[in-house]
Amino acid sequence: MKNTPLLTLPLESPHSIKIKHIPVKRVFDVLFSSGVLILGAPIFLLVALLILCTSRGKVVFSHERIGRGGKPFRCYKFRTMYADSEIRLKEILENDPQAKKEWETRFKLQNDPRVTPVGKFLRKTSLDELPQFWNVLKGDLSIVGPRPVVMKEVHTYLGPKAHKILSIRPGITGLWQVSGRSDTSYETRVHLDEQYVEKRSFMLDLRLIAKTIPAMISSRGAY
Repeated sequence: MKNTPLLTLPLESPHSIKIKHIPVKRVFDVLFSSGVLILGAPIFLLVALLILCTSRGKVVFSHERIGRGGKPFRCYKFRTMYADSEIRLKEILENDPQAKKEWETRFKLQNDPRVTPVGKFLRKTSLDELPQFWNVLKGDLSIVGPRPVVMKEVHTYLGPKAHKILSIRPGITGLWQVSGRSDTSYETRVHLDEQYVEKRSFMLDLRLIAKTIPAMISSRGAY
């Protein structure tokens, strides 16, 4: 899909989303992501080998997310699921009403049978998200920002709030990631995204980055 603005979002105003440019934040993103990609190369290689040796399929998985200005982009992650995960999900949702309700509420399954054993470890430690630093370098993501969401989430949950939340780049980490992640309600997630956009600052970004490491270690809400 071409990276064209989304003109059919359920927004308050018929005007296009106003993009906020923050030069200092972009410079920091480029320097930080470049450092992680260079210094973290051995970890990237080790994770790739673990995935290759334990399950069939591609090492890196990409999925469409909605970025700044309502433009779609491919968000990269290390693959944590079996190659036939879409087929498995369809079967689960058709045969398990409780799982279907959980999926429709959170867009996640806490005990997801599609996830490989190595994938569970990668998700718990957030190592599956390392390839997103390439997204940061490309300009799709920021180090800190709102959650990267899919189109269905924009229409179902963001609604008129999309103007504000999509005015800046989504982030690898943010208020949601250090506030319980998937254990939070969806309304709370949207509120945290709004709160970040309103209060964003370089010092807030540094504090959230510092809090991300303990959140990764505790694995709270990571699944």
